[in-house]
Amino acid sequence: MESDQHSIIDKPLSRFDSVLVSVILLTLMGAVIWMFGSDSLSGATQVAMMVIAFFTALIGLKNGISWPEIEKSIVRSSTKTTGPILIFLSIGALIGSFMLSGAVPSLLYYGLNILSPTYFYPLTCLICALVAICIGSSWTTAATIGVALMGVSYGFALSPEITAGAIISGAYFGDKMSPLSETTNLAPSIAGSDLFEHIRHMAWVSVPSFVIAVFAFFAIGLNTAVTQGSQTSIDAFIQTLDQHFDISPINLIPVVLLLWLAVKKTPAFLAIIGVSLLACMFTLIFQYDVLLNFAGGSSAPLLFKSLWTVLFDGFSINTENESVNSLLSRGGMASMVNMAWLVIASMMMTGVLERIGYIDALMGVLVKFVRSTGSLIASTMATCLGVNIVTGDQYMSLVLPGQMWKSEFAKHNLANVNLSRTLEDAGTLTSPLIPWNACGVYMAGTLAVVTVGYLPYCLFNLINPVMALLFAFLNVKILRVKELSFK
Repeated sequence: MESDQHSIIDKPLSRFDSVLVSVILLTLMGAVIWMFGSDSLSGATQVAMMVIAFFTALIGLKNGISWPEIEKSIVRSSTKTTGPILIFLSIGALIGSFMLSGAVPSLLYYGLNILSPTYFYPLTCLICALVAICIGSSWTTAATIGVALMGVSYGFALSPEITAGAIISGAYFGDKMSPLSETTNLAPSIAGSDLFEHIRHMAWVSVPSFVIAVFAFFAIGLNTAVTQGSQTSIDAFIQTLDQHFDISPINLIPVVLLLWLAVKKTPAFLAIIGVSLLACMFTLIFQYDVLLNFAGGSSAPLLFKSLWTVLFDGFSINTENESVNSLLSRGGMASMVNMAWLVIASMMMTGVLERIGYIDALMGVLVKFVRSTGSLIASTMATCLGVNIVTGDQYMSLVLPGQMWKSEFAKHNLANVNLSRTLEDAGTLTSPLIPWNACGVYMAGTLAVVTVGYLPYCLFNLINPVMALLFAFLNVKILRVKELSFK
């Protein structure tokens, strides 16, 4: 009877083959970043992963591993993506419904109204965090609200480097803590942990790190002299939201409900789809004029079709303010298809790498440095940072280390949420700090500040990994398997 597990490899992968696989992986991923830059995640990275899988499969065939065995490993690895892909698609629907229902516009409206020139840096960080939590995207936050805040900082004669650091700090905290974020969904899917459990576990490290960062920005800007100059862009943004949406605290009920369901440990797919449908109902009641404009008519079939369209194709709006248009015109299940492609391609690649023995060979070297829980988490974080530096891809910095270290965490009786949190602490957060990383390239280009200029002021991104290491070596909030099962 054939076992579901792959057969034991007769001999470990040779040093020559290990080096060859490393060269193929690094060369192709590096070439993709060099050729496509921040656009590499739109398909080029996925193709690179599949080509890497092709060449490494040839090495496996050379070493006597049959194609059916390799294929079985690919299928087994890819099967793990079914749940996460369902979550990705449901999140796309949620984003579109939150835009149309006025939930995100209302959050933006109330957030921007608290902006004060006197406390510009900490408020910039807080506002970007709020926006990123709502939309689940650090890139979109930086490209919209972030760009507007950069303009205001120039009007106030404030430091563009510090402003960029505050924007990135807030955007990445919000992205990291948002159930709508791609990386926040990818990390637990790789580690095998629950989405909401992952977010709750991250909060122990990320929230205090963020609070320290905000107070540091407060201290930096405390004695900064500012003028009441160009509040114009923010005022225009607020006015556009007020003109095109019925702004009300009632619009925030779906957001509050989603948070409550997360606390109650409701399965993510059920919570997200349920709240998306509720947001559509809120649209009919509280944003009827917005729906009419989006639908282009008032007949019942057309309105129903428009609500259906938002769920699969997202929301779009055309106002006189391009920043508003760019921020709110997004969502839909179709917008997450590329992410699903990325996950499938990455799992295909890691399935082949695992079957030919590359993961075991690499782990054989790295595991020698592991002496304790602290050193295990530190080694995982170093691997994430190394992948970020070498490949320039934050998604690879989650996928490869997650696959490599998962069994080692299990051997140490550590719950999977420890691994998923570590992946984000080191992989997600260090990506915008590396000039040639896709995230670093994007942030520098979007905010018009070079990476080495804003890097010292990305306080959250710098503090959080240090806090994570401190927690690891002090054994604070490190969950064992039994502890998680009884929570």
